[in-house]
Amino acid sequence: MRFIKLFAVILFAVYFVEIQAQKQVKIYNPKADAHKQIENAIVKAKKEGKHVFLQIGGNWCAWCVMMHKFYTSDPKIDSTLKANYVVEMINYSKENKNLDVLKRLEYPQRFGFPVIVILDAAGKRLHTQNTVCLEKGRGYDQKKFLEFLYNWSPSALKPDNYK
Repeated sequence: MRFIKLFAVILFAVYFVEIQAQKQVKIYNPKADAHKQIENAIVKAKKEGKHVFLQIGGNWCAWCVMMHKFYTSDPKIDSTLKANYVVEMINYSKENKNLDVLKRLEYPQRFGFPVIVILDAAGKRLHTQNTVCLEKGRGYDQKKFLEFLYNWSPSALKPDNYK
C-alpha cells in the first residue's frame, strides 16, 4: 500500500512539473500584431513561392505547445514545412484574442485550439484544419501531418499537375 501511495505522489509530481514546463514555453507572443504577422508572412510567401501556415493558439494550450514541438523536432516535417510554407504563430489568449483577425480568417476557433489556417501567397484562405484529425493517441501522427502538408502545398494546388 505504501508503494502505491509513493508511486501516486511521484506520478503527480512528474505531471505537475510537465504542466509547469509547458506554461513556461513561449511560442506565442500575446503582444504581437497578428495583422502585421500575417501581412509579413504573405509578402515573404509571395517572394518565395510558398503558402502561409498559421498555427493559432496560445502558450496556455498544452496541445498547441505539443504540436509546435512535434513538427519542429521531426526533421521530415520541419523540412517539408520550411520548403512549402511561411510559418506564423498567431496568439489567442485572455491578453489578446485577436478576434478581428479570426473574423478575417472565417472563425477558425470553432475547431478549438490549436487550429491551422493555410493561406496562399495572395492572402486567400485556402483551408482551415481541425488538428484533432492529425492526432494519434496522446500526440500527433507524422504520416497524417505530412499528408496534410503535401495536400495543401503550392505544388499540390497547381492545375497543371492534374491535366
